Formats: sequence, structure tokens, C-alpha cells
Amino acid sequence: MKVLILAMLLGLSFAQHNPNTKHGRTSIVHLFEWRWADIAAECERYLGPNGFGGVQISPPSESIVVSNPWRPWWERYQPISYNLCSRSGNENELRDMITRCNNVGVNIYVDAVINHMCGAGGGEGRHSSCGTYFSANRKEFPSVPYTSWDFNDGKCRTGSGNIENYQDVNQVRNCRLVGLLDLSLEKDYVRGKVADYMNKLIDMGVAGFRVDACKHMWPGDLGAVYGRLHNLNTRWFSPGSRPFVFQEVIDLGGEPIKSSEYFGLGRVTEFKYGAKLGTVMRKWNGEKLSFLKNWGEGWGFMPSDKALVFVDNHDNQRGHGAGGASIVTFWDARLYKMAVGLMLAHPYGVTRVMSSFRWNRHIVNGKDQNDWMGPPSHGDGSTKPVPINPDSTCGDGWVCEHRWRQIRNMVIFRNVVNGQPFSNWWDNRSNQIAFGRGNRGFIVINNDDWDLDVTLSTGMPGGTYCDVISGQKDGGRCTGKQVQVGGDGRAHFRISNRDEDPFIAIHADSKL
Repeated sequence: MKVLILAMLLGLSFAQHNPNTKHGRTSIVHLFEWRWADIAAECERYLGPNGFGGVQISPPSESIVVSNPWRPWWERYQPISYNLCSRSGNENELRDMITRCNNVGVNIYVDAVINHMCGAGGGEGRHSSCGTYFSANRKEFPSVPYTSWDFNDGKCRTGSGNIENYQDVNQVRNCRLVGLLDLSLEKDYVRGKVADYMNKLIDMGVAGFRVDACKHMWPGDLGAVYGRLHNLNTRWFSPGSRPFVFQEVIDLGGEPIKSSEYFGLGRVTEFKYGAKLGTVMRKWNGEKLSFLKNWGEGWGFMPSDKALVFVDNHDNQRGHGAGGASIVTFWDARLYKMAVGLMLAHPYGVTRVMSSFRWNRHIVNGKDQNDWMGPPSHGDGSTKPVPINPDSTCGDGWVCEHRWRQIRNMVIFRNVVNGQPFSNWWDNRSNQIAFGRGNRGFIVINNDDWDLDVTLSTGMPGGTYCDVISGQKDGGRCTGKQVQVGGDGRAHFRISNRDEDPFIAIHADSKL
């Protein structure tokens, strides 16, 4: 009997590594701080037609409201209840968005904040996104309800009640993360409340969760919560499908808690990926693109089938979290497009693309003093809609990297080459590289300070292909550069180091 139960649990956990994406779609986009109404429209007009697999949404649970007079983005990571009302919209708008996105084949993944409630200094009253009463001072959250009995303070052994030493596993998992009230997830009651919240979202039609701050929760407690989760809604998913789980675990090495402790529960965010790729793209410490021949596990990363990868995320693009100044972001647009292009062409991991908003950067002694700034907002603090310009970019402070032609076309590239092996590697022993994906795609990148001029074996069938970086196939013609592949699979590439985008990508569906 024990063996049978163990086999069932293992089956459930490994099913949670599958993102459940539809129709050969392979990539997720994080529409950070978007309103539900805007995400619904974006699924229908853009994400569905362009082959995006899913959207990671900001936390939908009720949170504190910090208004003096600004409202920081991190409000969303300080819940005060599991009511589904946030500055992205109310429960009806959330339900409408989930339905409309699912109907066009785009999954929804919820950013779930279950390690903690708001900060201990969060006060009391109705300063919350639904106007619900709470008292951080007394650890009372009546809308759940949680009381002081439901928090870990009695198990924390530091004078401050906060994590003081990341080398102490018990502190990291039982004490407060930067003052946030740490939930006692070992208690059956707390597990039940968290599972109820997640199950309500699953029943509404979400495909899975990005689980925040997993390093600060015991794997056994998380396993107990995940084991209570419902199967996905059969209106949109196959019977028996399990929610996709990808867990935020910042592990750059040097700490006792390892990302591998969470592999059995679902995928894990591979923070080394963006940190190392940024160092290579910036050519720091003598790093070169040519070193990427064994990119992935060969660089000490977790196994590909356990990893969710990204060039940057909402934390480290602001200097928080992991990677420091090496992280490449939209502020370095030329490097960023190359880095995201490389990520989407390479077979390692499940890929997530970032979609950001701008803020007024103010760097003092290497730290951005405005890293707290929330999304583009009206005077009353409500989030502005995302306007779409005639050229398909976004306005009013929304960056929308996922709408940049080069990134959108590489999302399509990844779909076209899905399942094909990494092949036909070439490098110049410096910062010019090329590689293919079987006979379905080929990418060439020049990050050197001189021109690339070379004939390469692409592995592609002979013919004329449209470069999907400088343009794209439009009917029977190409709006960008063309690449002529001979009957022997060889093609000549010339990329100036002065090009706006010094890389070229072709795939089976870009053949003219």
C-alpha cells in the first residue's frame, strides 16, 4: 500500500513539471502588473495569433495598499486575504480573462504568494485592495481567517524575528523574510486555506502557478499543499491534467538550501541562467559567446526538464534577487534582444519572456533609488490600461518587450523547432556563434566588435529563407534580409557589428 501511495505521489509531482501548453506552443510571457481586461484583449489580438503558450499574471489576491502618495509594485507581494481583488481587477474580470485566454489557446499561470502575509509593520484598518479589515500588529486576517496561531514566530530563534543568516536553514524557512509575517505551513489548517485559494483558481481555469519565495518554505509542506490541488478544468484541459508548478528558488550556490530539494515537486526557476548569460553578453571577466557550446547543464545548471529560464524577471531587472548588475534588461535593448533570441533558440528549459513597464531610474552608489515604483497609474493610484500604438508597440510607460518584432518572431521560432536537437554549432573562438535545431531552424549571432563574414553548414533544406530578426515572411515576400541555403545545407552570412540587431535567424516556416 505504501508503495502504491508513493507511486501516486511521484506521478502527481512529475505531472506538475508539464506546462500544459496547447498546439505546440512553448513559451510563457510575464505581463507584469497588467490589468485583467488588458490581458484578455492581448490573448485574443496578439498572444494567441503569435503562438505564445501562456501568461504569468501578477498575484490576484487582496493585498495591502501603500499610499503616501505612491503605490509600489511590491504591494502585490503582501497579501492580507485570498479574496480575488487587486489593482489588476476584480474576481469577475479575472474569471473573464481566464476564460477568454483559454478560449484562444493561451494558458494562465498565477503568481501565488503563500509563504507569508503582509509585513509586520503593515498596520491595521482597511488599507487593502478590497477594503477588507486586517491587523498586521495583532496578526489578525479575519477574511481568511488567520490569527496569531497561524504564524511561525514561535519557531524563529532570531532576536529580530527576521532571517539574519542565510546559512541557517531553520532561520530561512521559519523566520520572517524582510519582516513579512511568515505562515506556519506545517499546520493542516494553514495548508487547507492555501489549497482552497489555489483550487478556486484551478476551478476557474488557470493552468498552474509560479510559487513565490519557495526557498522560505519546507519542501514537505509544499508537497502537502500541492497534493491537495485539483486536476485542471476539463473544459480546456485533458482529464487528469495536473497544474503546472514552477517554484521561485534563488540558488546561485554558496547557501545550504539547494534548488534540487524542490525538483520532485515541480519545475524550479534557474536564476543562474540569466546571471551567467548577462555576464557573457556583457563580455565581463573574459567570458565569450563561444563558451556557450555546452550551455545548460554543462554550466552547472539544473537538469533541463526541471528548469524554467528567463533573461530577467521583475525582481532582478531592478537589482533585487539574483544576478546583480550582470542582468540584461530592456534598458540595454540591443544586448537584450540578442540574449532573449539566444534563449528562445536554445533547447534548454521552459522559457519565460518578460514584459515590463518603465520607471524613473535614479542610480546612487550603484543602487536604483526608484526601484519601488509601481506600474503606470492614474492620480488615484489605479493602474492605467495598456495602449497599443499603430506600429504594434505599447505606449504610456508600458515596455511590452514581447511585442518587439525580434522577440515575438523568436517565440515563433521556438515553436517551429520544438523537439529538434541542438546541432551544427560554430564559433570563431570569440563572440560570434551559430547553431541549429535539427533541420528546422538556425541562428547566427555577432557580439564581436568586428564584422561576421562566413559560410556555414545550417542543416536546413536548400532554398531561400526570410531572416525573422530584420523582418519576416509576409505572404510570398520577405520584409527583411534573405538567406540563400544551398542544396548542401550551406549558407553565407554577413552581419556587421554596427547592425541594429547583429543576429540572423531562419526557420522552416520562414522559407519563401
